[in-house]
Amino acid sequence: MSRIAKYPVEVLKGVEVVLGDAEISVKGPLGTLKQFMLPGVKIERDGNNLHCRAIPGVTNGGAMSGTMRALVNNMVNGVTKGYEKKLSLVGVGYRAQAQGDKLNLSLGFSHPIVHAMPKGVKCETPTQTEILIKGIDRQQVGQVAAEVRAYRSPEPYKGKGVRYADEKVVIKETKKK
Repeated sequence: MSRIAKYPVEVLKGVEVVLGDAEISVKGPLGTLKQFMLPGVKIERDGNNLHCRAIPGVTNGGAMSGTMRALVNNMVNGVTKGYEKKLSLVGVGYRAQAQGDKLNLSLGFSHPIVHAMPKGVKCETPTQTEILIKGIDRQQVGQVAAEVRAYRSPEPYKGKGVRYADEKVVIKETKKK
């Protein structure tokens, strides 16, 4: 059995969980999330707790029960608190500007980059060199942050580029004659 699946997922007040045959739906103050049930896993409700259990005889049931528990826990946290990724721009002339559901980036190319935000993800720019990406789906927020970072990832000699706020970039030493 998975060590992670041993721990129950606590359903907080204001969160409504609907268990179906093939999917689980979590509704909270920030929105609604749905997830298909992984094969070999059953979810049982016990008061305010959800338990993910492996179905006996299924090959990957133990591993999938831990994965399902983590997904359900992320859904419950997402509809109550939400998720946020913070990016910072390092480099002369690197700027970001949020306009509605689009993010305009100036990253030293000959053209500006316009990144359209998917449904359910919002971006803010508190300053010209900071980007906040917010949403209720943890996977989607992380994916959008990775896509924005991929436009100009930090290079190892000067450290210029788009980086996560908590990311440490190791600067390489230049070649000597």
